Amino acid sequence: MKKYISLIFIFGFLFFFQSCSSQASADPKTIDALVNSQEFTFYAQRANTSSYDVIRIMNSIPNSTSSRILDLNGNYTIEVHQNTMEVVLPYFGRTFNSNSTFGNPDGSSYRFTSKDFTIKKSQNKKGTWMLRIKPNDSKNVDEINIEIFKNGKAYVSIRSNDRQPITYDGYVSKNEEKKKEDLNP
Repeated sequence: MKKYISLIFIFGFLFFFQSCSSQASADPKTIDALVNSQEFTFYAQRANTSSYDVIRIMNSIPNSTSSRILDLNGNYTIEVHQNTMEVVLPYFGRTFNSNSTFGNPDGSSYRFTSKDFTIKKSQNKKGTWMLRIKPNDSKNVDEINIEIFKNGKAYVSIRSNDRQPITYDGYVSKNEEKKKEDLNP
């Protein structure tokens, strides 16, 4: 009897985690269509800084760890359209140009809209997309690389002219429709 109860518990445990892991995946054909149309949104779930000084500072904050601070709530995005790209991402790291952050609240993060950018995309044998986005009208972002996996998960790295590189983990999804009230305040 104990053997059956333990088997039921193990199988229930496995089915529970299987259902949890399948919630965040998307259909590979949907992902291919989003990338080919160049109409998608990347939702950042976690920031990964390359600066150990920043991690040490985050760990020194009472009742907090850097892992909790770097977990993002999904409000940080890269929204790609045919003619525009809107980037709203936080930045954790060292800047090399104090003029870009001092006295400028938007200078400590990546917040810009680009209307002049190029996208080079390629797909490997496993179906993973690599997008290299070069915004030509942004003064501090040199290149944005997005790696999109078949299940919709994505990995973004940003190379900047005046900051250490930073990466983000998240997922891609279809662009949300803007309400008429949001467009005309």
